[in-house]
Amino acid sequence: MSHYLTQEWLDDVRKLAKDQPKRPGISAKLQVVVSGGPDGDVKWSWVVKDGKLTVSELGIVDDADVTLTLPYADAVAVSQGELDPNAAFMQGRMKVAGDVGKMLQLLPITRASEYQGFDQQLRAITSY
Repeated sequence: MSHYLTQEWLDDVRKLAKDQPKRPGISAKLQVVVSGGPDGDVKWSWVVKDGKLTVSELGIVDDADVTLTLPYADAVAVSQGELDPNAAFMQGRMKVAGDVGKMLQLLPITRASEYQGFDQQLRAITSY
């Protein structure tokens, strides 16, 4: 099991996501900031190209299209499937800065059956 918000966990995310289908035109560089966690704030970046996750690593990406910021409790709830990322966005629990259009392109992926299966697999190998 990998611990949530570690590089090992981010590596597992990328490995599990490799089988996701290609979605031409859905591409973005994301910066994610989780605030108030047990180890302080954690920042990581994801690069999605044509719907495929190609980069998943701790740290800051300089030229992010979108920055997502959410408190630790909400990030855990999203990760555990208790809070839908679409609802978190719409309720303002997940703050979005940058190109909101890019974010709106990505959100439907979270409702796809392939993503749901990926999400269940990730939950099964994640410790909190």
